Amino acid sequence: MDTAMSEEKLRDVFDQVTREVTEKVGGIRLCVGESSLDEDACTVHAAFARGFHSSLALCADMAMFTRLTQSMLQAEEVTPQDVEDFTKEYFNVLCGHIASRLFQVTKVASRFGIPEFYNGRYQPENQREQFAICYSSDKNEGARLSHFTPVK
Repeated sequence: MDTAMSEEKLRDVFDQVTREVTEKVGGIRLCVGESSLDEDACTVHAAFARGFHSSLALCADMAMFTRLTQSMLQAEEVTPQDVEDFTKEYFNVLCGHIASRLFQVTKVASRFGIPEFYNGRYQPENQREQFAICYSSDKNEGARLSHFTPVK
């Protein structure tokens, strides 16, 4: 990824797509800025399966993932399993849009693996965080999108 595009450009693509997809899919507006994550934060993670050798993780307050699920299901009452399932679906859509935007810029075809959901914060083994973008939602929920690259 380092040779395909600069870190600044990559960060811009991730940020723009994350904010667009989150508002379109879940009706949640994200603003870049420092925010703290609650103790009940969860993480959704997916690795590039082709094209690039890196991965993405979104760690956010459970309240944000719950609100996202309620919006996607159009229901007030959601179960923890609903939250996990719909958060993974949302992240799958997000990663698809990112892969599409990266192809437009780099002409490198890529594909993400199936997203995985974790309670708490998660960092993949043998990878380091290259950069992170911190967000605060329109309801002051915290979120952090991290881009991981292999440890050299």
